[in-house]
Amino acid sequence: MRKYHFLIAVFIVALDRLTKWAISQRLSLHDSIPVIPGFLRIVHAENPGAAFGLFADSPAEWKVSLLILFSLIALVIVTALLWKSSHRLTSTGIGLALILGGAVGNLWDRLVSKHVVDFLLFYVGRCQWPAFNVADSAIVVGAGLLVFEIVFTKSPSQQSA
Repeated sequence: MRKYHFLIAVFIVALDRLTKWAISQRLSLHDSIPVIPGFLRIVHAENPGAAFGLFADSPAEWKVSLLILFSLIALVIVTALLWKSSHRLTSTGIGLALILGGAVGNLWDRLVSKHVVDFLLFYVGRCQWPAFNVADSAIVVGAGLLVFEIVFTKSPSQQSA
């Protein structure tokens, strides 16, 4: 089953790279295309910070290095957990695979260009969610699957009761 988990991660990285490349090639920085007026726009944004623009305005020289280090540590932990638990195709394994693919996708951007390309912008009126990308989406969905598994799945001792 490990190969399926790693195939999921590779698929996420490929989809993330393809979408970021397409946005960078077709839209100038800060340009946007309305998809669903009043709700969704495709934008070309570059995020030098962490998720959802955290630390984006920080002038600190160490910011990118720290984000890369954090990403590498997360990759090691997620890969180890995935390797350990990948005997069956479960929501835990799929969640970890999504997180792994998303982390690699964003790490790739940070290593190559010191920023992450974001392009999905959801909004209602003047209220908007920070722009994000496929890698961010995979990380959030993967984390959601892990939380769901923790909260709603019975432990083996509870199942036998």
